[in-house]
Amino acid sequence: MLIKMENITKTYGSLVANDSVNLTLDKGEILAVVGENGAGKSTLMKILYGLEPMNSGRILINDREVEFRSPHDAIAHGIGMVQQHFMLFPPFTAAENIVYAHEPRKGMVFDRRKARQRTLELSRQYGLRIDPDAKVSQCPVGLQQRIEILKVLHQGVDIIIFDEPSAVLTPQEIDDLLQTIRDLKAKGKSIILITHKLNEVMATADRVMVMRSGSVVKEMACKDTSIDEMSFLMVGHQIRPREIEAVEKGRRCLDVRDLVLMGQGSKRVLDSLSLHVDEGEIVGIAGVSGNGQSELIQCITGLRRLSSGQVFIGDADVTNLSASQIRQSGCACIPEDRYLWGSASEATLAENCIMAHYNGNEKLMKRGIFRSKGVAEYAETMMKAYDVRYLSDRQEMHELSGGNAQKLIVAREMFQDSPLLLAAEPTRGIDIGAIDYIHGKLLDKRASGGSVLLISSELSEILELSDRIYVIYEGRIAGEFTRQSAKAEQIGLLMVGGKLND
Repeated sequence: MLIKMENITKTYGSLVANDSVNLTLDKGEILAVVGENGAGKSTLMKILYGLEPMNSGRILINDREVEFRSPHDAIAHGIGMVQQHFMLFPPFTAAENIVYAHEPRKGMVFDRRKARQRTLELSRQYGLRIDPDAKVSQCPVGLQQRIEILKVLHQGVDIIIFDEPSAVLTPQEIDDLLQTIRDLKAKGKSIILITHKLNEVMATADRVMVMRSGSVVKEMACKDTSIDEMSFLMVGHQIRPREIEAVEKGRRCLDVRDLVLMGQGSKRVLDSLSLHVDEGEIVGIAGVSGNGQSELIQCITGLRRLSSGQVFIGDADVTNLSASQIRQSGCACIPEDRYLWGSASEATLAENCIMAHYNGNEKLMKRGIFRSKGVAEYAETMMKAYDVRYLSDRQEMHELSGGNAQKLIVAREMFQDSPLLLAAEPTRGIDIGAIDYIHGKLLDKRASGGSVLLISSELSEILELSDRIYVIYEGRIAGEFTRQSAKAEQIGLLMVGGKLND
């Protein structure tokens, strides 16, 4: 047995994050650890990687007890970790990031040529193609993850922990990642995969351990279980397909007319794009990441100025107004990046709960002064309603797990009850139970006459929720479908620039 964690217990005040958890990993095995947000998966891995001390229990590597006070100790024992939020330096090149803290030297000087050579060797050895001279800041997310994986491999480890590795990837990038994980196993690496995406478990893992509320519920071979069984064990109840009833549409809520956004040179990032959303309607936008979805949201919400075209919310022309003016016109937004656009990492949870929404609410602010009791009550109500797992509303945002941070942002925007909701990747990085809950909330908004523009890299989510679907390709609308006419194969073809036969 390669790794054995025995009776691991970790508490934060009165919260028991891990309750006498046992975990084993054999050489050449892929072990998946699944559970809801806050189940204790990431905490357990932080203990194994030396990021967090445990209260009690012990860790054995090859039957010898070890003690990790830092990641340096874990790496010395052959354990590496690809974290959910990459630990890279954007201004540095790929090669500089990969060899960081283990730099080759020529005397006292950093040997840049050897670092580049080592990067190319690793890239070829593991089939992870990258340009060693590319600046990380200019690399898409999928390439940044490859750099993170190669950095871990450069450390010479044999055991790799992947913590929610697909949370920020496109479907195509996820396929590449899963193949990489299988290839690493074939080359003798042992892997622990932390995820809530059960199809990924079935596609890669040998064995799965299900956690709930800090404890192990069950572990089993993947060949002996199913997605239905794992989801039931994770959330404690069966998640059933939704019956979506027809809703009578109302007046136009969002109208985007001939929107043009110029990029570098004469390139159009958005090219004469038009769409609309009516009251009582969820409209989905399907497309491969990087085809203008992010820029569309930023233009509608006032973060970018249109080169030409118009945006109306209801009867109000909000073209090129400020973000605060557009919010006041009746628009709420769940942004696609919960940390870059959706929150302030060093602000408290309470502050993040009221962010951009306290003006005019005398329970939260009066005469320019925040009312601490009102803010605390409001934050508590919001976070409890969306099952955000937290210790105190005075915690800083970065202390939450990624899934709980996402739930807080979704709760904040949904609580505004604005006529229009822009929902960009609303379920990215959250567990199956929370996904089901948020889908229900989006449908409730639709049923009450609200309007939702949904952007998601999960085509299944678009197909499940949308009354109409636009396909976006290279900044243009490539096709439009109703719920009844939508077929995944046709939408997928348009997403990659194909044409439908007449």
